[in-house]
Amino acid sequence: MSKNEYSIRDLADEFDVTTRTLRFYEEKGLLKPVRDKNSRTYSSADRTRLRLILRGKRLGLTLDESHAIIMMYDSQAHNTEQLRTLIAKVREKRQQLIEQQKDLELMLIDLRDSEERFLAALTESEAKLK
Repeated sequence: MSKNEYSIRDLADEFDVTTRTLRFYEEKGLLKPVRDKNSRTYSSADRTRLRLILRGKRLGLTLDESHAIIMMYDSQAHNTEQLRTLIAKVREKRQQLIEQQKDLELMLIDLRDSEERFLAALTESEAKLK
């Protein structure tokens, strides 16, 4: 294999994903390896798309969102629309996380308050038994 070609094992090892994950991305049309019987040869473009898919996943993007953004790429253009879309998605995900963080903080307060009430009830119940 040349420097710009990768086996399924090469990419799986490099990106710490399973070969099943790579086949799944292939089924979804995100990766397009050259097939020769049972072997797959991935290009540099596939490797780049995989890196972008995994980055999108870390950012909380769905596979469909990542796919749509990746498909906007045009090596001949400035990709302004792709970048604007990506910025909007990042802002949307950040806002969702801020809201989830607030919800978690409220839940932690509720749990602390409940625990304190339950401990007081337990202390009272044990005192009555004495």
